[in-house]
Formats: sequence, structure tokens, C-alpha cells
Amino acid sequence: MKAIRQQMNYHAGLAAERAVERHYSARGARLRHHRWRGRGGEVDLIAREGDELIFIEVKKSSTHARAAARLGRRQLQRIMAAAEEFLAGEPAGLNTPMRIDLALVDAEGKIEVIENAAMWA
Repeated sequence: MKAIRQQMNYHAGLAAERAVERHYSARGARLRHHRWRGRGGEVDLIAREGDELIFIEVKKSSTHARAAARLGRRQLQRIMAAAEEFLAGEPAGLNTPMRIDLALVDAEGKIEVIENAAMWA
């Protein structure tokens, strides 16, 4: 039973990530990576919007508020460490314009994006 629940959560998470990809693409962003993993941690999505890189954490829950509550400080620190590691490989390095967004997906599939979420955590 636990394995089935884990598998359902995994697929629900993938579906949420795909929906968020479409959301950003509709805004003109280009997806660079899906589930990029570095030594510091994993980033769900990395997109580029003009010159700016966007590191996107996707959270799915029954409501946007519950989804937002699922991002803890420790996880945010891992995302920031992974983003820093990724930026080191960019031509402008750590001077690359970037932000970390939190994309919230509710039970109905509605998406709410909190831009620069690292500033609010």
C-alpha cells in the first residue's frame, strides 16, 4: 500500500512539474533542465527568461497555502546551493541574473507562482 501511495505521489509531482513547464513556456521562458541535480541538491526546473535564469521549485498539495508550507528553510538552502553550483558553469558565473521561484499547484491544477521566493522565506 505504501509503495502505491509513493508511486502516485511521484506521478502527481511529475504532472505538476509538466504543468509548471507549460506555464513558464507560455510566458516565453525556455526550459533548460528538468530535475537538475548537483552536489548541493536538486532543482525541479531551470528556465531562462531573456538573460535571467529561473530556478523553480514545484510544490503540489490540495491548496496553494498547503503547497507553500511544504517548502522548508533547509530545502530552500539546498536549492540555493544547487543554484550556486549551476551558476558556476555559466559564462557570467555568479554574476548571471537569476531568481528562485516557488510554483504552487493545487488539487485543481491551478498554478500560482511566487517569484523570488528565497527573499520571502
